[in-house]
Amino acid sequence: MHVTINGIDLVCQVDGPDEGPVLLLSHTLATSRAMWRRQIPHFAQRYRVVSYDMRGHGESAAPDYPYSLEMLSEDVIGVLDSLGVERPAIFLGISIGGMIGQALALRHPARFRAFILCNTVSRTPSEGRAMWDQRIEAIRKDGVEGQVQSTLERWLSPEFRARDPETTQWVADMIRTTPAAGMVGCARAIQKLDYTEQLAQITAPTLIIAGEKDPGAPVAASEVIHERIKGSRLEVIPNCLHQTPVEAPDRFNQIIDEFLGRLR
Repeated sequence: MHVTINGIDLVCQVDGPDEGPVLLLSHTLATSRAMWRRQIPHFAQRYRVVSYDMRGHGESAAPDYPYSLEMLSEDVIGVLDSLGVERPAIFLGISIGGMIGQALALRHPARFRAFILCNTVSRTPSEGRAMWDQRIEAIRKDGVEGQVQSTLERWLSPEFRARDPETTQWVADMIRTTPAAGMVGCARAIQKLDYTEQLAQITAPTLIIAGEKDPGAPVAASEVIHERIKGSRLEVIPNCLHQTPVEAPDRFNQIIDEFLGRLR
């Protein structure tokens, strides 16, 4: 469905029983809500699963200006409000989605009962900001197509790409169809990420998932988040890079099922 939030058109969908606990899914940079194709049917058996295309991605509008994590987090609140969700939801976000989750936990703690932060970091160092400047320049010069192969190599292991070319192609197509304005806008938000010193304020139950071989959000970055959020749980999925829900969906779902089971 289309909803107007903070002056732009966003697309979201709802799956599962209306009376189920709300589980909101927030995707990575350069994908869309479609990336959750192995998660939505699984969790919708018991949860009211809300997925959406963040601004600049999928079917949502792609305004051409720098975004911020605070702006992206307010979009999530707008989605929940548009759907009439009043009870606290469970948030599941990966990569930039996990950064948005941190913003929500700090800005709107009463709206969420738990957080699942996957393949994410809590701070972008100066060298990371410079890397994003270079990537933005490349996108503006050569378009999104020039980012496809290098992104696949950061996201999916060589073994997985060889074993499952169909899924690899599907991920590649999501990347190449992402609007350049959306990639650049979200890249600007990532550049300003700096939540590490505030994470101790988060008191909601929190699960952190990392890919053992993730180059962009290494296990060490997840350990930093884990150490600062009291009582949080950290799970590392072996042999995976950045796209753990795609590369190891069964294990990913199992870890979340175990975490959610403890919330009841």
